[in-house]
Amino acid sequence: MKYYLLKTEPQTFSWQTLKEMPAQTTIWEGVRNYQARNFLRAMKKGDLCLFYHSNVTPNIIPGIVKVVREAYPDPFAFDSRSKYYDGKSDPQNPRWFAVDVQLAEEFVTPVTREQLKEIPELAGMELLKTGSRLSVQPVSEREFSIIRKLGAKAGG
Repeated sequence: MKYYLLKTEPQTFSWQTLKEMPAQTTIWEGVRNYQARNFLRAMKKGDLCLFYHSNVTPNIIPGIVKVVREAYPDPFAFDSRSKYYDGKSDPQNPRWFAVDVQLAEEFVTPVTREQLKEIPELAGMELLKTGSRLSVQPVSEREFSIIRKLGAKAGG
């Protein structure tokens, strides 16, 4: 099993929205960075991802999602009405991919970015690196475990 972090802005797609989706499952589409795309393509069914709310104060991880469908061509890349449309993406050789994720675990207390910054074992985490803007990024098993334990505790 591998672990990842998926960033989303809550005004675009929130944890609450995911909770209200049928089967609490959604397509994770719209990734338009090649490195982040490569991480999506590497995901396997059952991999776990930290769900991260960015561009909000405070930045939080409210829980965990699991990959329930491995990478497939992002259908929005071919839809000219979508903001994720890419006229250069060829259905026979797609440029962009998506995965389906399902809510797996809601934290008792969302974990804040500030909390993460206070933990020496997380100092090397991609999310905390200056200038890191990837919307999909790998997380080590140790990092994932530390964050999961923080979220499982009342009061963080």
